[in-house]
Amino acid sequence: MPINLAKLTRRRFLQAAGASLLLYGRGANAAESADIESDGVYVLNDTHVEEKHPADSPADPAFQEDWTDGIIDSKKWYIPRKKWGDGNHGVVPENVHIETDIVAGRQQNVLVCEAHGDRYDGNVTGLWGKKERVGGAIVAKPFFASGRFEVVMKIGSQTHRDGGPESPEHPQGCVPAIWSYGYRWVEGDAKQKGDFVPANPLYNPHMPAYGIAANEYWSEIDFPEFGKNGDFNKALYNTFCQNRHDPNLFDASTASDGHYHTFTTEWRTQLHPLESITDEQVARHLGYWWMQDKSVPFGDYLGNPLKRLGKNRYAVYQGKSVTHWIDGKLVGTHDRFVPVMAAQLNLGVWLPKWAGPAPWKTARVSFASVKVWQYDDPGDVRGVLVDDITDNFGPDGAELP
Repeated sequence: MPINLAKLTRRRFLQAAGASLLLYGRGANAAESADIESDGVYVLNDTHVEEKHPADSPADPAFQEDWTDGIIDSKKWYIPRKKWGDGNHGVVPENVHIETDIVAGRQQNVLVCEAHGDRYDGNVTGLWGKKERVGGAIVAKPFFASGRFEVVMKIGSQTHRDGGPESPEHPQGCVPAIWSYGYRWVEGDAKQKGDFVPANPLYNPHMPAYGIAANEYWSEIDFPEFGKNGDFNKALYNTFCQNRHDPNLFDASTASDGHYHTFTTEWRTQLHPLESITDEQVARHLGYWWMQDKSVPFGDYLGNPLKRLGKNRYAVYQGKSVTHWIDGKLVGTHDRFVPVMAAQLNLGVWLPKWAGPAPWKTARVSFASVKVWQYDDPGDVRGVLVDDITDNFGPDGAELP
């Protein structure tokens, strides 16, 4: 039976597209060969890692883009046809394109993600063939972990357009956003819903999804999402680590003026010793060690894997902090439920119900450049979340099975 996308929540949008097929036992990574099981002793580096200012990042980014060639490189990016959340009809490739704009006094190519509001009457359609409340987003193919992310973005414009928002700098009803996202759905055995199962090391009874024997491994950082309830003065800077979520509203009013601004985020991870964990309490999978003992408080590890330091000695891969700047000025820092698993960078605009009415035809968000530096902090987890976001409706608007 097709999944009812009208009831598809943000938490379930990958599951609806087939992520439920990602059963345990898939997706080996480099960690599997690098973190070889042995009786050897791993040295836990307890050296304090200082928070870097953006200017102190390594010279050469691991990933960068400014669309100089005038194309969207399919080796670097993909464009989903996807619906999640309530009150909208998804994002579509037709709403993503390249054009020229003036950035810091110079004409250059930029990526434009278009939003179609409640009054849109053009030819582009989203889910179920609906025209209204359809956005556009693009996803970088690499999976990134700790590092610095720098995106130059413009929300709206300073110029009124026919059919555009009354305030072109504040396109109320849409959500311009920069975010990292990775997800894995793990099936369990309904008969053993409340227990660890050695044959399925990723299944954790402490994090059931939707009341069934299943788990969501989820890594997300929003940096940021504008437009909650039509407000463009404060922005959502959120973290998601499995079934834990830390929402934050920080002042971002300087960035919603129709000009380009530089959004910088630094994501840090670490290894944290877990006392009294023994070899009998864990199972090895995908190059990591996974908790298998219900007596260990879930809050001590949040579903994250462990690293074996030696016989009966373990440390948990732990999120440390996320710090945000706009144009080099500190916006805020948070350290609750910071993820550790590598995820993909997303850019775009969508129109959820919680953004409020969108009484216009079209609005836009423009991206001038992207740079990503990787810090390879000791708490990074790679190779657990490995799949691209998949489409959940077709070009004709029909739901995909």
